Amino acid sequence: MRKITHPLEFEREIVQEEERLEALRNEIAAGREDLKPEYEKLEKRVEKLITDVYGRLTPYQRVQLSRHADRPFMLDFVNLLTTDFIELHGDRLYRDDPAIVGGIAKFQNFPVIVVGHQRGRSVQERIKRNFGMPQPEGYRKAMRLFRLAEKFSLPLITFIDTQGAFPGMEAEERGQAEAIARNLLVLSALKTPIISVVIGEGGSGGALALGVADRILMLENACYSVITPEGCASILWHSEAARDPARYASQAAEALRVTAQDLKELGIIDEVVKEPVGGAHRDFEETAKNLAESLKRHLDELLNISIDELVEKIKTAFKFYETNFENNLPIKKIIGSEGKLYEIDHRFDALDAVEKLIG
Repeated sequence: MRKITHPLEFEREIVQEEERLEALRNEIAAGREDLKPEYEKLEKRVEKLITDVYGRLTPYQRVQLSRHADRPFMLDFVNLLTTDFIELHGDRLYRDDPAIVGGIAKFQNFPVIVVGHQRGRSVQERIKRNFGMPQPEGYRKAMRLFRLAEKFSLPLITFIDTQGAFPGMEAEERGQAEAIARNLLVLSALKTPIISVVIGEGGSGGALALGVADRILMLENACYSVITPEGCASILWHSEAARDPARYASQAAEALRVTAQDLKELGIIDEVVKEPVGGAHRDFEETAKNLAESLKRHLDELLNISIDELVEKIKTAFKFYETNFENNLPIKKIIGSEGKLYEIDHRFDALDAVEKLIG
């Protein structure tokens, strides 16, 4: 099990106890056999603590885990899940965007195209990759890879992990909205099997631009939402949220229903992929193993369905979201700033436009 190097608030006690455990282990290795009973007792306490903490996570704690600095990123999964990965660069229009990585690889000896958001670990890499927030050229590079997958009849696997598309002025000037919309249009009619995996944080259109797929999977502690809980809280509760951000962000996370478990219940995703006890950041290999099993199962199913049927099913899925969200999903009412009543519904207001685009 990996060490937690960037602990969240609710992980601090676990880290402290694990440090004590390591100190005892070192002393025993140095000859202090008398410490073995204490070590065994502490080991059981740590195991129980991990089970208790991660067994009762709140929606907002899952959001925090989805952003964890120690969590496996897209390239970690590519290295663990695939072989012979060859990265392809550039959008053939402007430049390469390191916030989105993609290329050709073999998944269990089957050629595929992989595309995904890539965050950075070091300060330098985070800056290089713009903290995983793509520019328009990143989405256009992704679209180039989508078309490559279709041209050569290769299954497409996308990895989603971003707070959202980069909101800077220069991105808007180069057509950020158009680039995202174009990806939605292309993916919705792409004639090849598509599987999307939310491995961390799936934020707004920046995530959806890689998320129109035949199958959508989410890791257990991933999240997927039109806005961050913090952003929602700042809009609804203004100064109150500024004074106590954790409290109001937690309320917003619950109301938004951003977790994998919620989205599976709502019918938005197809499967929740189990993470090891303690989260994906504690065991990359076990997480990748679980994901590989799910990917293989879904890929085998998709390869036995005709391409025309897959394309039609994506259209049907969008129509289901529209009908289900407009007619069946209860609207949550919450009290916002100055006692005002706000309603949060989960309808996709843009679905009419998307449906017209895809026929």
